[in-house]
Amino acid sequence: MSLIRLNAITDIAAADWDALLTDNQPFVRHAFLSALEESGCIRRETGWQPQHLLWQEQGMVMAAMPGYRKHHSYGEYVFDHAWADACQRAGVEYYPKWLCAVPFSPVTGARIAGEPQAAGRLLAQLPAWLAEAGLHSGHINFTDTQTDPLLAQLPGWLARAGCQYHWHNRQYRDFSDFLDTLMSRKRKNMRKERQAVRDKGFNFCWYQGDELTQSQWDFIYVCYANTYAVRGQRPYLNRLFFSLLAERMPAAIRVVIARRDDKPVAMAFSLVDDHTFYGRYWGCLAEFDHLHFETCFYQGMDYMMANGLSRFDAGAQGEHKLVRGFEPVLTRSWHLLRHPGLHEAVADYLQQEGPAVEAWAQEARQALPYHRQA
Repeated sequence: MSLIRLNAITDIAAADWDALLTDNQPFVRHAFLSALEESGCIRRETGWQPQHLLWQEQGMVMAAMPGYRKHHSYGEYVFDHAWADACQRAGVEYYPKWLCAVPFSPVTGARIAGEPQAAGRLLAQLPAWLAEAGLHSGHINFTDTQTDPLLAQLPGWLARAGCQYHWHNRQYRDFSDFLDTLMSRKRKNMRKERQAVRDKGFNFCWYQGDELTQSQWDFIYVCYANTYAVRGQRPYLNRLFFSLLAERMPAAIRVVIARRDDKPVAMAFSLVDDHTFYGRYWGCLAEFDHLHFETCFYQGMDYMMANGLSRFDAGAQGEHKLVRGFEPVLTRSWHLLRHPGLHEAVADYLQQEGPAVEAWAQEARQALPYHRQA
């Protein structure tokens, strides 16, 4: 039995990696991870040095974890900057750290692929490997319900709660059927928002990944990059990533393009699996009232109802999603901090933060637009 480190996802065959996955969520597939690496979005120079871990028994790969050696905390959506700042003030090294996560995507899912017993053995060896590799901590973000019990029984791991907002398609026939579940004032507000967009002459077209031309992909990327430019930031992803992803997993890609006067002005890029619609990136060339909500949320909800998808994962943050029917959902991450003093301080902090996050999730439910008896 041995733990093996890969310095690139292409060091393992796509079929061997994907065979370990228990579902078809797109974010941990070999195609997605390799597109990030081969496009140059993920590399040592960007602070995301690939260090994927495999657990091998009798020459066969039995479990795997996508992982990265990091010298910063950007693009993770589980925010530990305060921990790093405290370490700097105290003269304690926080970086480099090792992160098991999907880069730039705050999406819950399997983080340890493979047979459960082998996954447990891989996790048990992780602390020793971190020490040997000169890593000060290990972090596993947005874990699923299969991973959580494995980590809960191992010493040293600290659990951290977070909150996102997901919409659930409860077998609605159409958008009007969904609206019937809402309180009158909320229902009227949504109708007014959608009507305002229609009155401005917008129309929307949906595309799968292999239906988009290169000029359309250029437009999609310009919109995506513009959402960062208006905040004075550089985008995490480059144009090549989208081309590689379209080549390698086109069936998982869904893009809606908003047009006005037959000219494209906005887009929303999403991924799908058998059950879930993952809203990822949005962008526009000009600002219009309510266009963001229509393109990012209402169009996606329409698509889900028409295609039998059950859950809309719209990413991190966004309390504005509550009034549009997106319900609070608790997320979990896990943290192994090798410095004893840091471990103790963070453990104390998480004992206070966890109940506060859970209380917020309960309070947030009061802002949902549904009839109270529902």
